Amino acid sequence: MTTTAPPLERDLVETFPFPFPQDTYRYSTNVEPAGKLVPTPAGQWGASMLHVDSEYHHELDERAAILQRDPSRQQVLPHMRPAAWDAMLTLMQELGTAYPREFTLTRDDDGTFTWINRKQGIEQRFTYADETTLPEPETGPLGFIGSQVQEDIALLDQREGQLFVDAGIITFAADWSFGFDVGMSFLEIHGPVPRVHDMGVIARAQTFLMRLQPSTPYRRTNWTLTIGRRLDVSTEVYHEWGPDRGWIQTTDDQTFGASVHLRVEVQHLVRLPDSGAVMFLIRTYMLPLEQLARIEPWRARTHAVLQELPEDMADYKGFISYRDRAVAWLESQAPSS
Repeated sequence: MTTTAPPLERDLVETFPFPFPQDTYRYSTNVEPAGKLVPTPAGQWGASMLHVDSEYHHELDERAAILQRDPSRQQVLPHMRPAAWDAMLTLMQELGTAYPREFTLTRDDDGTFTWINRKQGIEQRFTYADETTLPEPETGPLGFIGSQVQEDIALLDQREGQLFVDAGIITFAADWSFGFDVGMSFLEIHGPVPRVHDMGVIARAQTFLMRLQPSTPYRRTNWTLTIGRRLDVSTEVYHEWGPDRGWIQTTDDQTFGASVHLRVEVQHLVRLPDSGAVMFLIRTYMLPLEQLARIEPWRARTHAVLQELPEDMADYKGFISYRDRAVAWLESQAPSS
C-alpha cells in the first residue's frame, strides 16, 4: 500500500502545469513553442525548457537509486554517442541560461569546458567527446548530465524516413519500459495507444518531429492519474504499484483525496544542433486531488474531463477502476451554494 506523502512545498503548487485547456480531452499533438510563460490560478509555469524546483535533490537521489537497481534504464546505442555529447552540452547551456546563479558553463582557451553545478557542489573540466575527462567515464555524457537534471531524456535518431528511440535515461516512466522500447521506432512504441492511429495523431507527430529545427524547440503536455507520489511507475516495477489500484477503491474519502494524484508530463522536443538527433525531455509533476480541489477552476475542469473521458482512454491511462470514484470525489469538493 502506498503511504500518503507529507504536504507539498509551496513552489510545487505554484509551478504545477495544469494540463486541461477545456472540459474535454482527446489525444492530439498539442504542441506549442517552448519558453512561453503560462499563468495559472496558482502561479505560473513554462518559462524555461528545464525546471529546477524544491524536489531537485530528492528526485535525483531517486534516479540514482533506480539506476543502481536497474541499469537498463540508461542506454546509448553505439551510433548515438555523438548525440549524447550534443545533449549534454545543450542541457548545460540551457541550465546556465535559466539558472545562472546555480549553473555555469564556460569554454576555455584550449577548447576544454568547465561545468559548475553549485546545487550539487560539482566543478568538472572536460573535453568534448572524450569520456575519460568525465568523473564516471562508463556512464558517459548522458549519465553525467542525467544525474543533474530532473527531466528524463530520450534521444531519437532519424533515418529511413522514421524516428528511432536509440538512447536515453528514463527512470520515471509512466506504465512503459524504456529497456524494452530502446531501438524501436516511434510508431512501434505508440502502437498500443487507443484511437491515435485511426486519428492519424502519431503519424502527424512523427512528421512534425522530423521537421524540427535546432533553433525552435517545442513542448506539449501529457497526463494520467496515479496513486501516491511514486515517480517510477514503469512496467518493470508494476508488481510494486499495480496493487494500489485495488485498495484505493475502498479507502475513505480523506485517504483517497490525499493519495490519488493528477500526474502531468511536460515534454520538450528539441532538435540537437550538432548531431541532428531529436531530444525528448520528460519532466513529471504530481499534485494530489486534495490540493488540486482547493483551486476551484482546476477542480471543476478536472471533474468535467474525467467525467466525459471515453472508457478506452481511461483504461489505457490505467485509472478506469477508480475513475468513477475520482469523479464523485471531485464533485463532493465543489463549493457549497
